[in-house]
Amino acid sequence: MKLTGFLIAFMCTAALLASGQDDSSLDVKSKIIALEKAWNQAYKLGDRKALDSILDDQLVLVNDDGSIQSKAEFLASIKPSNTQEQQVTPESISVRVFGNAAIATGIFREKGAEGGKPYLRRERFVDTWIYKGDKWQCAAANATTILR
Repeated sequence: MKLTGFLIAFMCTAALLASGQDDSSLDVKSKIIALEKAWNQAYKLGDRKALDSILDDQLVLVNDDGSIQSKAEFLASIKPSNTQEQQVTPESISVRVFGNAAIATGIFREKGAEGGKPYLRRERFVDTWIYKGDKWQCAAANATTILR
């Protein structure tokens, strides 16, 4: 009888601990999704200050053409949009959490005009987030153009 009571208590405790971990993981996933959306908005607006706080100083960014940029190079390339037509929108975002790291994957769509010509790009991305100090920052990012 004592063993049965112990097993029931153990199972209840384990269930409570597991649900607490799920809540924490859900909080992190929500935070990363919000940061991904903030990144898209800051990119659209050319807000280097916001991007600076979202991106880790050691960021490695692999562009869709295979080139690599540091955080400083990426921030220097950011220009505010002078058109209302530009849109940077996530179509999907999925996040997996691994302790103090998280991987965000998804698709974003960028619509705008270059040289008076409209364009629409869709890219699949993989972003690696790390928890440093008291905040999440993106440490690595990769985007691949979707051709279809």
